[in-house]
Amino acid sequence: MFRAFAAIIVVLLGVSAAAAAESVTFGASRVEVVAEDGKRYAFAVEMAVTPEQLSQGLMFRRDLPAGTGMLFDFGSVRQVSMWMKNTLIPLDMLFMDRSGRVIHAEQYAVPGSLEPRGPAGLVLGVLEVPAGTIRRLGLKPGDRVVHPMFERGR
Repeated sequence: MFRAFAAIIVVLLGVSAAAAAESVTFGASRVEVVAEDGKRYAFAVEMAVTPEQLSQGLMFRRDLPAGTGMLFDFGSVRQVSMWMKNTLIPLDMLFMDRSGRVIHAEQYAVPGSLEPRGPAGLVLGVLEVPAGTIRRLGLKPGDRVVHPMFERGR
């Protein structure tokens, strides 16, 4: 009896967390990643800016099409670690400084992992894209992400 009750509670908690996630909406934007060799790659992104958006990110998403992603704008440079709690899809992550320069790249972050990921340095933003994007496009630290958030001189 207790096991059945506990199982129902776990299911309800999962459903309520997913329902809460659906209530957070994100703005849309576009970014361009400029590789050191000059090649340019455009992405349609959702913007995570508010505390609720930054906290939720891509949690509970079942897919992330090629050419899309999420851009996290932390408002000011800070130490940042990302994890994959409640994230159902593998992701690549680019961590950018205040100028948009990529200072760290993470490939194939494992769904559900609680392992903190991120650089030792300060970042203003993180671009999350479908796993395999970094390798497929040859992206790396030193590349630049172009978006108005990096032009504000924070």
